[in-house]
Amino acid sequence: MPRGSLRLLWLCILLLLLLLLPLPPPLPLAGALGHRGPAAPRETAEEPGRAGQAFRDLREGLRAAGALSRRYWALFSCRVWPETCEQDGTAPAGPLGWSLPLLGQQYLDILITWYCSFQDCCDSGDCRISNNFTGLQADLSVRLHGQHLARELVLATVRGYLELPQPDKALALSFHGWSGTGKNFVARMLAENLYRDGLRSDCVRVFITMLHFPHPKYVDLYKEQLADQVRETQARCHQTLFIFDEAEKLHPELLEALGQHLEHQAPGSPGAESPRTIFLFLSNLGGNSINAAVLGLLKAGWSREAITMEHVEPHLRAEILASTDSGFGHSRLVKENLIDLFVPFLPLESRHVRLCARDAFLSQALPYTEAALDEIARMMVYVPKEGPLFSSQGCKSVAQRMNYVLP
Repeated sequence: MPRGSLRLLWLCILLLLLLLLPLPPPLPLAGALGHRGPAAPRETAEEPGRAGQAFRDLREGLRAAGALSRRYWALFSCRVWPETCEQDGTAPAGPLGWSLPLLGQQYLDILITWYCSFQDCCDSGDCRISNNFTGLQADLSVRLHGQHLARELVLATVRGYLELPQPDKALALSFHGWSGTGKNFVARMLAENLYRDGLRSDCVRVFITMLHFPHPKYVDLYKEQLADQVRETQARCHQTLFIFDEAEKLHPELLEALGQHLEHQAPGSPGAESPRTIFLFLSNLGGNSINAAVLGLLKAGWSREAITMEHVEPHLRAEILASTDSGFGHSRLVKENLIDLFVPFLPLESRHVRLCARDAFLSQALPYTEAALDEIARMMVYVPKEGPLFSSQGCKSVAQRMNYVLP
C-alpha cells in the first residue's frame, strides 16, 4: 500500500479512537431546542439570543474538536514518521508542544505501540535497520568454524564502513572458497544482524546467478531489471545489502553494469545523510589456490590460526585474474579495484565438520553423542588423496547426514 494511503488509513483509525475520549460538558442547547423549564420566565423574548449563543458555542466546540484531532494526528505522525514531521513542520512546540490529557496520552501510546508492532517506526531512524555489531561478533565467533580470517575481516570492515559519517562509495566484499566453507552462512549472519527481518528485509536483495540471470540472450533485459531493483531498494532504504551468489557465473555485461554502483561518488550536500550500500559477491572461484596455500603451510608446520591474509591473498588474486572460465577476474570490478576486500574462506577439516554437526543437533534440540559427531565426520569425503585433510564439501550436507545416526 502506498505510504500516503497508509497514513490516511491510520488517520481514520486515530479519529475513531478519539471517539473513546471523554467528551466536554454538554453545551447549553436546551433553549435553542425550545425546551421549557419551570424557571424560564420571558423565554419567548430571549429565545433568539439564546439560539444564537448556542450556535456559536456549537461552532466553537466543533473547532476545538477539529483542533484536538489535528493535534493528536500531529503527535502520532511525528512519533511514527519523524522525517515527515520535520519536513511538514507539523511538530508541536516544546518537548511535546502540547500537554495531552492523561487518558488521551494513554490512547496515543497504545495506538503507537500497536502500529509499531508490525510496521516500521522508531523514535528516530529506521527500525528495519538494527546494525547489531555485538550480535554479529558473537555469531561469527560461536557459529562460524575454521574461518578466523573471515571472522576478523568481515566484522572490522563492515563495522568500519557503517560507522563512517560520509561514505563516498558502496562497500564491496568478495567471498571466495570451496562450497560449504561458510560464504552463504556469513552473508546470512550479516543480514540477520544488520536488519530486523534478515534476508526478508525490504533493504536486502539476494540474486542467484543461475536462477535470476540464467539466459545470456536476455542480458539486456537483466541489466535493466537489475538497475531498477538496485535503484528501488536504495530509494526505499538508506542502508541496503545486495548479495550475489555464484558471482563467478555472472554475465560480463552484468558485471560491467554493476561497476557504476561501486564507483566513488561526489560528496553530498552538507548535512545530507549519505546512503550506505554493501555488495557481497559469493564465489567458488579461487578456492583451489586457497586450499593449496593452506595445505602447503600446514605441511610446513604452521598452525591454521597463524595463517594471515599475506599468505593467501596473492594466490587468490592470481587465480581470479588467470581464470578463463569466468569473466569476474577480467571485469572492471577487479581491474579498477572496485572490490574493497577479497575474503578467503579456508578449507574445513574433520574437527570443523564435527562442530557443524553439533550445531545442527542443537539447532533442532536433538540429543547427540560424541560418537554420533565422529560418525558424521567420517561420512564426508576428504582430499587430497595422498593425505586426506580437507572436507571436499565443507559442512554442506551435514544436516542431512544426521538421519543416519539418529536412533
